[in-house]
Amino acid sequence: MKLNILFGGKAGQGPNFLTNLLGKVLIEKGFYVFYSRDYQSLIRGGHNFNVLTFSNKPVYSNESKMDFLVALDENTLKSHQKELKKHAIILKGKEKNSYFAGRLFKALGLSLKELENGLKKYTRFKENFKLAKEGYEKTKCQIKELKSKKKKLIFQNGNQGISESAIKSGLDVYYAYPMTPATSVLTELAEKQEKGKFLVLELENEMAIINASIGSAITGAKTMLGTSGGGFDLMAEGLSLTGMAEVPLVIYLSQRPGPGTGVATYTSQGDLNIARHSGHGEFNRVVLAPGDPRESEELTNQCFYFSQKYKIPAIVLGDKHLAESFYSSEQKPKMVPILKSTKFARYNSYEQNSEGSSIEEPELIIKNAKKRLEIQKQISKESKKFSQYSVYGKKNSKNMIISWGSTKGAIIDAIEDLNCGFLQIKYIDPFPDIEKLLKNKKIILVENNVTGLLGNLIREKTGIKIDNKNKILRYDARPFLCDELNMEIKRRLK
Repeated sequence: MKLNILFGGKAGQGPNFLTNLLGKVLIEKGFYVFYSRDYQSLIRGGHNFNVLTFSNKPVYSNESKMDFLVALDENTLKSHQKELKKHAIILKGKEKNSYFAGRLFKALGLSLKELENGLKKYTRFKENFKLAKEGYEKTKCQIKELKSKKKKLIFQNGNQGISESAIKSGLDVYYAYPMTPATSVLTELAEKQEKGKFLVLELENEMAIINASIGSAITGAKTMLGTSGGGFDLMAEGLSLTGMAEVPLVIYLSQRPGPGTGVATYTSQGDLNIARHSGHGEFNRVVLAPGDPRESEELTNQCFYFSQKYKIPAIVLGDKHLAESFYSSEQKPKMVPILKSTKFARYNSYEQNSEGSSIEEPELIIKNAKKRLEIQKQISKESKKFSQYSVYGKKNSKNMIISWGSTKGAIIDAIEDLNCGFLQIKYIDPFPDIEKLLKNKKIILVENNVTGLLGNLIREKTGIKIDNKNKILRYDARPFLCDELNMEIKRRLK
């Protein structure tokens, strides 16, 4: 059993409320749930919609065709009419969203008690429940009562995973200037700073953020900052400073379409190269790319580990789809303990001696460069202790999908009935040894960008060139849908 529900309306009408409410109740019943958000850069009006997919089996993405449509305005029905299955159920009207909640729960065969318990977690419970009950009583049940084995599931989005990991890793200070899609990490952490005994600061721009972060880090504080591509651009000079001065800093780079402002509230994987190469000169860094909220926790934690141990910048490379989509999981993240390594001392942006004083002597410059090279070797060696990549599907198949980041969910769902494996790259820098996994394989590349950035990186590191006809690239600022991706992969397997 698998159902897809689209909630649509104007910004401010409440599609997020309805999606969250239903998702949490379904999780409590033991269903696996995934939902994504599509919204314009508007506070009010426009057209926003969420798609929720749930099943008795694990699910990590949405499909292109809907079983249910919850239309909070006429525009939603017009916009999504072609996406409805033949016998799709449509709930439409001009009622308040809590009334719609009652209609939806009844249509799905969920109990009034489950609706009541779900609403208790929100404000204005009595008012909302009264309206929801009216909607419930005036609606017919459209499907049999939903049943699933109860199980303990974690339900969170990627930014919540980032936030939780930062706290568990011993965060002392978090800096940010609000920039979609990293903003909710700022708000998540701000709400928890008093209880967690850490500090959250919003400054006037991204240059101020990275400079303040460096200042905090050199006092010994475990420091993290968050931004998106346009903000990260402004931080390049500061990033170079961390590399020269050996400052441990964790940076969350949450991708959205560019260049420039791009499409501010949508998704992309176009920033792989700036994460790898931003900053002048040659210095060490770690770049890790999670594919779901559990990996967001694990890899953020590993960024804290590498940054503190080796006194380097470490970048968590996410994107909007991962940041704001909600996933269900039975697996708890595996965390490693983080020890603070930085003490208050003298720091310098120049080449320096052991006392932190500026130097220009060739011998010392060479010595420092060799030291940085040696640290890079140590990082590469130690990174092999962690899960640098994962393989899913039919691992011995002659066909291998390869990708990174949030495309993971759609790929796993898409290949369920296909004769192929899926290699997910999590460590961008240092890059893992994957040549043996790709030997004698037909490689199909899947990415949310225009030029196949991971494919270019694979060629750089391994010499393996992926044929253009075997590249599945989506760059309309939307994520992959598993049924459409399934068809695209099938074409390459012929």
